[in-house]
Amino acid sequence: MSQHPADSHDMIHVRKARENNLRGVDADIPKRRITAFTGVSGSGKSSLVFGTIAAESQRLINETYTAFVQSFMPSMPRPDVEVLDNLSAAIVVDQERMGANSRSTVGTATDAYSLLRVLYSRYSSPTAGGAGAYSFNLGEGACSACEGFGTEASIDLDELLDWDKTLNEGAIKAPNFAPDAWLWQTLTAGTEPDLDLKLKEMPQEMLDRMLYAPLGKVKLNGANMSYSGLITRIKTSYIHSGKEIKQAHIRDWIARISTTAPCTVCAGSRLSEKARASKIAGLGIAQLTAMQVTDLVEFLDTLDIVDAAPLLGNLRTILASLVQIGLGYLSLDRPAGTISGGEAQRVKMIRHLGSALSDVTYVFDEPTVGLHPHDIQRMNHLLEDLRDKGNTVLVVEHKPEVIKIADHVIDLGPGAGIHGGTVTYAGDLQGLLASDTVTGRHFSARVPFKSAVRPGKEPLQIRGANTHNLKNVDVDIPRGVVCAITGVAGSGKSTLIHSTISKREDVAVVDQSAIRGSRRSNPATYTSILDPIRAAFAKANGVKPALFSANSEGACPNCNGVGFTYTDLATMAGVQMRCELCEGKRYTAQVLEYRLDGLNIAEVLDLSIEEAFEQLNIPKAKTTLERLNQVGLGYIKLGQPLNTLSGGERQRLKLAINLGKGHGTYVLDEPTTGLHMADVDRLLGLLDEMVDEGNTVIVIEHHLAVVAHADWVIDLGPGAGHDGGTIVFEGTPEQLATSGTLTGQHLAEYTVGK
Repeated sequence: MSQHPADSHDMIHVRKARENNLRGVDADIPKRRITAFTGVSGSGKSSLVFGTIAAESQRLINETYTAFVQSFMPSMPRPDVEVLDNLSAAIVVDQERMGANSRSTVGTATDAYSLLRVLYSRYSSPTAGGAGAYSFNLGEGACSACEGFGTEASIDLDELLDWDKTLNEGAIKAPNFAPDAWLWQTLTAGTEPDLDLKLKEMPQEMLDRMLYAPLGKVKLNGANMSYSGLITRIKTSYIHSGKEIKQAHIRDWIARISTTAPCTVCAGSRLSEKARASKIAGLGIAQLTAMQVTDLVEFLDTLDIVDAAPLLGNLRTILASLVQIGLGYLSLDRPAGTISGGEAQRVKMIRHLGSALSDVTYVFDEPTVGLHPHDIQRMNHLLEDLRDKGNTVLVVEHKPEVIKIADHVIDLGPGAGIHGGTVTYAGDLQGLLASDTVTGRHFSARVPFKSAVRPGKEPLQIRGANTHNLKNVDVDIPRGVVCAITGVAGSGKSTLIHSTISKREDVAVVDQSAIRGSRRSNPATYTSILDPIRAAFAKANGVKPALFSANSEGACPNCNGVGFTYTDLATMAGVQMRCELCEGKRYTAQVLEYRLDGLNIAEVLDLSIEEAFEQLNIPKAKTTLERLNQVGLGYIKLGQPLNTLSGGERQRLKLAINLGKGHGTYVLDEPTTGLHMADVDRLLGLLDEMVDEGNTVIVIEHHLAVVAHADWVIDLGPGAGHDGGTIVFEGTPEQLATSGTLTGQHLAEYTVGK
């Protein structure tokens, strides 16, 4: 498949792409082939693949819809590119988690549950009716007690209420329910309790009405308002809303006042009595979805229903793909919001593999995230299957194992940020290996075992860990070393650490979760570097620091310091435009006249971290800037919005902030995500430095360079799901390489340099 099409219609042509740091990039990408985009972090891969090709494809598709439909879609500006020819519809399969909607499961996200519903509607006994009768998301199939959520929420009334106070004295301790607040007024007007009676003296009927009244209408200040009992409102607004709670204080409060347990009526199956009574071969549909996928495959193989052969065939194909991609340890009833970003990306892949579409462009963002080397081979087969169906596959990837299967490679660089943005190589793999690019040079690099591992001090003890698939695990993690936690996806690595060590007070957990903050947040505000910068500007110009805050006095009045304005159009998509007054600089013209070392505040925020470290003479900012450089974020701009950072970049930003705080123990969850091999070397140096400063570093990781460089390794397995959950090896990396475990086999191959 490595012959490239000669016809120009079989090429996607990119000319003069200038999104973000791209410097007028030209590229020809063969269609119906696998193209890998490589280069160091920040070299421009994502700007070319996601910001240019995928973004323009999506924009052109959106333009085919009516104005009415477009009004519900986000407005997308045309990417900064002169020519973009021969695009096909692009489907982006990313690592965004699948949301915390409690109605979505692995089964509903892959169509496997839809097929099971059809199977039960036709071949179960007694039947509950059509396929809808087995859907917990429809009234006809949902358990009437829990409305298809599968859980009952218990509210701790003592946490919610102060029984010794009256409502007028503030007896309700819930946020936004202070006396005379709007929600308090609608609640009391609708349920009519006595406002001057202590709650402990309130008649039961009145109390029940105030707490449990169903949704109703009440006239308040001349307007019709909705009201419901306090607990009814809490359950519908927060616990059963299916939406993630954005405000941290409300999230913490809900966690404090409520506990959830499986529904006592449906035992957590979410289904109606009729659906629960339906059986095939003695088992109900909920029993099948609760099985680990590998076990479900075995059960389906025992079924002998001649008429159902095509239906069972389709179902087996989806489940076989889940197993093939290393997700056989999941169950179909697993809530989609509880799976990791890498798992989410692979679940989305399954959906597309079963699609009847062809000649589509599939765009993947590091599909190997969260995958053990053992599973990467399986992932490669899926990418090849997509290509062989006649699709174009674009993969942004760092792992040599994936780059090896590409028909075409486009390498960007030579460096990151302002040092990147050009194509340094385009062609086949052999040419890449022969090229003198950073990727070519590092492609076959191997990290050797340490000549001497650290001995380790008094260990952190874990005893009887049994969360999820862990089988009463006892293990000691030595202090004062780099300790790698390894094993195939689903073996229990994250569960072991996050359910124990991560919960201890003196432990800093550095993960890839989103950083909560507004579109105004950026590395300068998040790391607090902006404070000494503002102080330096104020001192140099004899004015107050608040002028140099885009959230305060210095903000442009037209855009309120955001840098752009948003116009909501009634019949078309809203338009986000750069602010005309400040031209996106966020500050007033007067503030921009003040200078520090020849730069105004907007120009300072436009500096990369690397440039800021070299150019700014502000001692209080130096240490943090140096740490940001150390973790490989030198190419990011001080004022870059946080919501534009990748998961790996967010993790390294958190790491930089935690460095030097003297936590003692750091837990890093896959810190190599998004890192080029050249950057991994730098990370290994940083981990050593942290340990030399007296810290303990626990790394949950698949990257063999990190495993080889560790002082101590704890390997979980032997398999995933119920086949995992035990410790299969403890010792040094060199001992692991001769242990015969799956990780050990791959480590032996890696270090020998095969």
